[in-house]
Amino acid sequence: MKKPKEAKVMREFKKGTLKSGSGAKVTSRKQAIAIALSEAGKSKKKPAKLPSKPKKMNALDKAIMKQKQLKSKNKNPGRYLDK
Repeated sequence: MKKPKEAKVMREFKKGTLKSGSGAKVTSRKQAIAIALSEAGKSKKKPAKLPSKPKKMNALDKAIMKQKQLKSKNKNPGRYLDK
């Protein structure tokens, strides 16, 4: 079942009153469908999401990360000592 906006655009196409963005009369059914989907706020294909670039680390960030790694290694140093 078509949505009201899409159905309205397709009715205009069938009557011959549908106009494109430039003002020219739409004669292609595919173009009419594209206009209907566009006006309804949908699109045939969604663009693929690209992963964001990793953040470059400055010297301060590197120092903080190194401290965190050292702290996590030395949380319980006593358990590794021989008794």
